[in-house]
Amino acid sequence: MTYGSDVNRVYLRGRLAAEAVARTLPSGDELCMFRLTVDRPDGERVRVDSLDCAASKARVRQTVARARPGDELEVSGSLRRRFWRGAGGLSSRYEIAVIAARITVRQRAPRRRSDA
Repeated sequence: MTYGSDVNRVYLRGRLAAEAVARTLPSGDELCMFRLTVDRPDGERVRVDSLDCAASKARVRQTVARARPGDELEVSGSLRRRFWRGAGGLSSRYEIAVIAARITVRQRAPRRRSDA
């Protein structure tokens, strides 16, 4: 199926904001939800953007599960808008549907203090 010249590709490099959360959907499919913090260009009042990401591919879920908060990740995928009906009515938000991910820089593990 061809859609002309439209392109919906996203490439991000950012820091894992918190541990990823694994969910099992009613269909039985597994989903990994996580958030990337990405710096904005210098001079802007707001310094970072926090972007919601979701991955269903097993390989991507495994990669993100190994990452620790603060680790730098590169992800690629597409932008999706999710809709749901809640107590306040219809709601929506954008998220990155991740199809590939890799850890590029590991955050140093905190040093253990000896009890000597």
